[in-house]
Order: sequence, then structure tokens, then C-alpha cells
Amino acid sequence: MVESGTSLEAKGVAHPLPQACWSCRGPVASGAAFCATCRALQPPAEIDHFRRFDLSPAFDLQRAEVERRYFALQRQFHPDRFAGKSATERLHSVQHATALNQAFGVLADPLLRAEYLLQLSGRPVAGGEAETVADPELLLEAMALREELAEAEDASAVAALLAKTEAMIGEIEVALSGAFASGDLAAAAGLALRFRYMRKFVEEATRRRRQIGA
Repeated sequence: MVESGTSLEAKGVAHPLPQACWSCRGPVASGAAFCATCRALQPPAEIDHFRRFDLSPAFDLQRAEVERRYFALQRQFHPDRFAGKSATERLHSVQHATALNQAFGVLADPLLRAEYLLQLSGRPVAGGEAETVADPELLLEAMALREELAEAEDASAVAALLAKTEAMIGEIEVALSGAFASGDLAAAAGLALRFRYMRKFVEEATRRRRQIGA
């Protein structure tokens, strides 16, 4: 469920002082996209992806609503709308479009959204490229899946394994929703790591199915 972006204010986060407009030097409210005095486009604010879309930080977001907000903002800041403006405003429009693309890429993807929420909470997910995962249960599960994939003799067997894994991912998403709702960040971090492993396996299995099918 999508919520309006008011939770940061509710937590008592201090608002930065107004900035000066790059064009007329008039005051620009924190986070404002346009100068109230000269209407010049300002550079994108350094805010998190949720605030950029005016959403409260949450795992349970409706993709359709995220898309609606994304396209509305992209229309507002699309470089074509600033083709006749100054070079500075044209640059800022590109920066806004880039920031929106980055935010959408994270918020529309449940795995990236979960990892981003954990990062904002000061609990990044372990198990990056340079890290060793110390969860024996997860490692055994990953090994078992890869053994099944290696033993799959035709595309239909791989497809069945993919369907099984996608169902597991669906269960992980449901569990992540509950973990974030209850504030259990330790559980959420473990689930996000398992999610990452499952998604990586889906990519491997998809390549394997294409190879067999070819």
C-alpha cells in the first residue's frame, strides 16, 4: 500500500534552511524544484528515493502507483520541456531525469527496494561480491538448487525448477512485508540476502534453459 511522504516530518527531522536560487539568488525552499521568484529550474535535491516520489519509506508499494508518480515527474522534468531554456536549466533537467530513473529502478524492484530500506536503516545486506556469506542454511539451499539445475536434462525440467524458485521468491516477498511491518530488520536482512541468491539462481537457470533449447 502506498502512503504519502510525511513520515520524516513526523519523526522530527529538521528542515534545512532555504537555498539561494542559482539564477536570481532569491530564496528557494528546501527540496523545491523551481524558484518561487524567477521560476528557474533548480538542481535535484539530495533526498532519498522515497521522498523523491513523495512516498513514505515502506516495503509494501504498489508498482502501478510508483509508475504513475514516475511518469508524472518525468513529464514535468523531461529535457524536451527545457530545450529553449538556459544551458544551466537544460543540465538540471537531465539531472532530474537521471535521479528519477535511479529512484524508479530501486522502488519498482522488490529486492532493490528491500535492500535500500535496510541501507537507509543502517543495516546493509551482507553477502556482496567481496563478502563471504556465513549462513550455512542458505548456502546449502543454493547448492541444492544448483545440483538440481545441473541434473536437469531438458528445457521442461529447467522450467519446472524455475517455477519452483519463482514460488519461493513470492514467499520471500510476503515474509519481507511482514518483517518490515514489524520492524524486524534482522529478519528482513536475512530474507533480502536469500532473495538475492534466489534471483541470481533464476538468472542462471534461465540461461541454462536457453542453452538446452538451442
